[in-house]
Amino acid sequence: MSAAVPGGTVAAPAPAEAATAFAYLQDLVRERSAMAIDEGKEYLVEARLADLARQRGRSSVWDLLLWLRTQPHGQDHTAVVEAMTTNETSFFRDPAVFEAIRTRVLPDLVDRRGGTRHLSVWSAACSTGQEPYSLAMLAKEDPALAAWDVRILATDLTGAVLDRARSGRFTKLEVNRGLAANRLLRWFTQAGTEWEVAPELRRSIEFRQLNLAAAWPAVPAMDLVLLRNVLIYFPVSTKRQVLAQVRTVLRPDGYLFLGNAETTLNLDGSFERVEVGGATAFRPSGS
Repeated sequence: MSAAVPGGTVAAPAPAEAATAFAYLQDLVRERSAMAIDEGKEYLVEARLADLARQRGRSSVWDLLLWLRTQPHGQDHTAVVEAMTTNETSFFRDPAVFEAIRTRVLPDLVDRRGGTRHLSVWSAACSTGQEPYSLAMLAKEDPALAAWDVRILATDLTGAVLDRARSGRFTKLEVNRGLAANRLLRWFTQAGTEWEVAPELRRSIEFRQLNLAAAWPAVPAMDLVLLRNVLIYFPVSTKRQVLAQVRTVLRPDGYLFLGNAETTLNLDGSFERVEVGGATAFRPSGS
């Protein structure tokens, strides 16, 4: 552990202690989420866990981790994993994807599902909710879907960010990232220093905690799945496991969108890559 030094300050952990703490964190996050934290990412660990270390009265991030290593698994361990697996997000992130959904995917699904007038969409790893709310806006703005039942499932590993997503409240900085002024005025109401999503959007989304790397609870059949910027954090075996589970819930003529740096190639032969407008999607082979 870190040791007290004259003057009341606390010495930084020795290199061996920091290495032990980092290795423990790697094992903890891999065990709980299957995500890998690469060597050389100590700076990221310090940035994401600094506030938690201060809140727990520990002298440093490494001191926090060395202490947790001796404790039974509890809420603090969960808080560490959630802090390390929270990812970047924004409204309409990667505009080409949302334009492809608006102009190509939704019209195609309207034609295919005209008999049922029902669409199911899944925003996996939804973080603080910008992605599912963006999808909800597209659906509500599409006249062809006016009388349809559009259900959006939004899931994430992290309970804290799901609570934020459910609240539907965003800072000025967050709504200024990717959200056009006309959409802000149409779908949000100012609430003090924050902006609150219209109840109409919130009602169309079900937020649920789900670990993509574990066995899934029941997930309904989906017409459209967005699983973006998640697979890059998993080892190959977990990528294959996740894609295999996606294949069981994606309808035979549905669409899967991954992140720009992600693919099913050499991972799952039951998907084929297709160009959709200016974006890339994956569909069940032969659809």
